[in-house]
Amino acid sequence: MPSTKLSIIYYSQTGTVETMARRLAATAESLGAEVRLRAVGRDGEDASATGEHPAPPTADDVVWADVVLFGTPTRFGNVAGRLKVFIDSLGAQWAQGQLADKVYAGFTSTQTVHGGQESTLLNLYTTIHHFGGIIVSPGYTDGSKFVDGNPYGVGHVTGPANDAPVDEVANTALDHLVSRAVTISRRLNA
Repeated sequence: MPSTKLSIIYYSQTGTVETMARRLAATAESLGAEVRLRAVGRDGEDASATGEHPAPPTADDVVWADVVLFGTPTRFGNVAGRLKVFIDSLGAQWAQGQLADKVYAGFTSTQTVHGGQESTLLNLYTTIHHFGGIIVSPGYTDGSKFVDGNPYGVGHVTGPANDAPVDEVANTALDHLVSRAVTISRRLNA
């Protein structure tokens, strides 16, 4: 069976979502997936908090992929504007049906518990419904989901000072999310 093609497209202001994206990429590669890691930048600034510079996303990164994972910090219970601008630029590909029938999932971070993680993911998935995409949320399909408590995707709470690093609970949830997305995509493409 050909390798699963997976694009991870994210926006990260403080580095938390970037850390999560890199974990997803490493786990996907360990599962044999071909991975494109892409970072939406801020105007006039690097897209990477680590100094390593993922390429900015293009429409081709979504069209090429079997699985697309979108990552965003929560902004007032919604997708960050920078990522939304990229997603909104995919109109031509949507009109040609190039975004349909792919596996999609999301991940996010907030400063506070109940800071809008679930609404952010649900708002992201509204767009995926319009794409005709197949949302593969983790649900409660693994015991780890009863620990992190987010059946819609993966979320991490950074704390008000953005100083709570991505922990083992979040890493386990990220590993499960990408493993599930790759597994379901492989079943669909079999």
